Amino acid sequence: MEAWFSSGRIVDALLALVLLEAVLFLRAGRGRLLLPNLAAGACLLLALRAALTGAPVALLGLWLALAGVAHGVDVAGRWRAGRR
Repeated sequence: MEAWFSSGRIVDALLALVLLEAVLFLRAGRGRLLLPNLAAGACLLLALRAALTGAPVALLGLWLALAGVAHGVDVAGRWRAGRR
């Protein structure tokens, strides 16, 4: 079990579930609004993977920054949808 965490494989498994969720929502016609949220979560998972595997700090920062951008897009989309 420890190898799953130290190698980042646990994150790979979680990313596969996020991808499956995205495909299911897209097929149901509800995915477009959820894609920024799923992207933010995927970026956070990739940041976790970078931290677990000892990747360069710049890569960790990149994933966190991209998660922030995706989160901002998600919040803006929800705000616009709520104003209609």
